[in-house]
Parts: sequence; C-alpha cells; structure tokens
Amino acid sequence: MLFVTLVKFRKKPTKEMIAQNLSFAEMEAKKEGIKNIATYWTIGRYDAVVITEAPDEKAHMRSVLRRGDFLSSQSLVGIPAEEARRLVE
Repeated sequence: MLFVTLVKFRKKPTKEMIAQNLSFAEMEAKKEGIKNIATYWTIGRYDAVVITEAPDEKAHMRSVLRRGDFLSSQSLVGIPAEEARRLVE
C-alpha cells in the first residue's frame, strides 16, 4: 500500500530529532517492511510530504504513532493513476 503523509512539525526540528526519525525509518524498513519512497520538505501549510510503501495500514499507523512527539500528520492512501483509471466505469 502507498501512503502520502502530510506533516507539520510540533516544534522546531533539531539534528537530534532528524537523527531519531532516520533511526525509526531504518528499523521500520528492516522490521516492518516499510519503504520510504520520497520525502520533501515544503513551504506552506505543511512542513513536509512523505511518500511511503507499507504492507498494510496498521504498519503505517505504527510508524506515524512513533513520531507523535515531534510531528502531527494526515495520511492519505495513494492509488496509482493507472489503477484508478481502470476502476472508472
């Protein structure tokens, strides 16, 4: 499953916070099969957009909950456009 996550930092990012997030990502890749496709820091309503692939919504939710101390987020399920077009009747 693909997830597009819109992120707002709860506090000013620090090098330690970034290192902890990268540590979580490495552990999740090995333990839970979550793959980070892309991460973009953004200007505007959200501070970052993260695109990940996870085995299921529960794995993705665990990933987001681990980061709850330093960010709030909104996650969307992503369906590739080619697949979505096949669903149109």
